[in-house]
Amino acid sequence: MSQQPVSTPPVCPRHPQTAAYVRCQRCGRPVCPECQVPSPVGVHCVDCVRTSQAGRRRVRTVLGGRPTSGTAVTNMLILACVVVYIAQFLLQTASIPLDRLLGFVPAAALEEPWRFLSTAFLHGPPLHLAFNMWALWVLGSVLEPLLGRWRFLAVYLLSALGGSVMIYLLASPASQDWVTLTVGASGAVFGLFATTFVVQRRLGRDTSQIVGLLVLNAVISLLGANISWQGHLGGLLTGGLLAAVFAWAPRDRRSLYGVVATVGAAVVLVALVLVRSLLVQGPG
Repeated sequence: MSQQPVSTPPVCPRHPQTAAYVRCQRCGRPVCPECQVPSPVGVHCVDCVRTSQAGRRRVRTVLGGRPTSGTAVTNMLILACVVVYIAQFLLQTASIPLDRLLGFVPAAALEEPWRFLSTAFLHGPPLHLAFNMWALWVLGSVLEPLLGRWRFLAVYLLSALGGSVMIYLLASPASQDWVTLTVGASGAVFGLFATTFVVQRRLGRDTSQIVGLLVLNAVISLLGANISWQGHLGGLLTGGLLAAVFAWAPRDRRSLYGVVATVGAAVVLVALVLVRSLLVQGPG
């Protein structure tokens, strides 16, 4: 009576204890159910899929951002402003003026530097909040998908910072402006206005509408009462310059240019504050 050799079932290279009767259509190795990745033709192993994805060029938007169908950052910023506004109202009833603790005042800027950014999440009357959040939602829904999330967030935050820095630079210690409280996301919103203009120019689209909005808001800033045109100007310049780098950076070096421009803008703004503070304090 003859004996037949017992054949050993193939096993998955990643899971040697698991029998694998299906083979990868690319490398031909056995692949267990846990490591199988369905494809239009047969299945692939996870190693082949990972190698294929690593060699595939990442899809980017026309301005170099990662494609996104949502506006997560825009929604997050709006939610933050609304939550802070509710906190302002609730704490105000408890005699805790949140705006005076976090709003921007040039005289207190150096001792409490967080005010440069925290002020952008505070607002005055309800209409002030409503207009800024409406503008943020409209502009963000267009810019965030084009720029990508981190570039959009960088423009927003640095524009807000640029608005506070401009207030600090133009305020005189001998004037009332030095102790005047400023709150609002208007500097950041003006930065988004400037970014929209730059993007429209870069894409060859009509800019008459955004120019009209900028002119209208500039007139309101200059003629309106209790409006910080300095903050608007600072946000406008910061957002516009940063957006120009994002928009016209070489296609194959957009990420590098974007990071350098973002870090560089932050360093320049901080340097301007330090130089201004030395001039205010004087020698000795």
